Amino acid sequence: MENSIKKYFPLFVIPTLTAFIISFFIPLIMGIYLSFSEFTTVSDAEFTGFLNYIKAFSNKEFLDSLWFTVKFTVVSVVTINLFAFFLALLLTKNIRGRNVFRTVFFMPNLIGGIVLGYIWQLIINGVLLNFGVTITYKASYGFWGLVILSNWQMIGYMMVIYIAGIQNIPTELIEAAKIDGAKGFQVLKNVTLPLVMPSVTICLFLTLSNSFKMFDQNLALTAGAPAKQTQMLALDIYNTFYGTVGYEGVGQAKAVIFSVILASIGITQLYFTRRREIEH
Repeated sequence: MENSIKKYFPLFVIPTLTAFIISFFIPLIMGIYLSFSEFTTVSDAEFTGFLNYIKAFSNKEFLDSLWFTVKFTVVSVVTINLFAFFLALLLTKNIRGRNVFRTVFFMPNLIGGIVLGYIWQLIINGVLLNFGVTITYKASYGFWGLVILSNWQMIGYMMVIYIAGIQNIPTELIEAAKIDGAKGFQVLKNVTLPLVMPSVTICLFLTLSNSFKMFDQNLALTAGAPAKQTQMLALDIYNTFYGTVGYEGVGQAKAVIFSVILASIGITQLYFTRRREIEH
């Protein structure tokens, strides 16, 4: 068996490895190189050292977008996971129509980001127009509009993952805890939460990465208005690269910085939550 695996291993690996190199590794290396260059097309790139990175970190709009994205990510990650876990607890009880409720809560995740952004723009503006303003009147309106949108879209998806984790808990442990006198909150704290940590790891990673990378919903809902105060990092990179002549290299440098920050946050989160899994 081992000889057969060794014999046919290259046959199965080479196509996947080739696709990975062509579609990911080569563009990654080229993107890093272009972040140190001034260019309009790939063929006319001229190496300029760290100039693009200096311009990126000197750009107030970029730093403001970074801070806005961090605030949005923190709020979204907390609210999405809390609501998703609460719904998962509720919909693992023996209540009538729970499968219907699960389907209904999951469905918003199937709607595309641009469509979702325009839908919520109409809904929020329909409410705010009664007060003579729109979602782009103040940055705080846009911020909470994005939080509501992201919660509505992602809670159902995270709920499904939490449901799978809760249903995987042996019922014997729950029953033993109750026999020992544990009440509802004690069972949740000492049995359910520790055993559902693998689901927590997945949900935290997905909400962190999706919130930090949000682009199409941001573009459709506020487009960064007013005065780019609700512009998230992905939208700022897009506007720099495509909206400012001669700043393609700066846009690419911002994209590299964005990737490094996102990778660092993701790896750190996975490290700490997986340690919690092992402890329990």
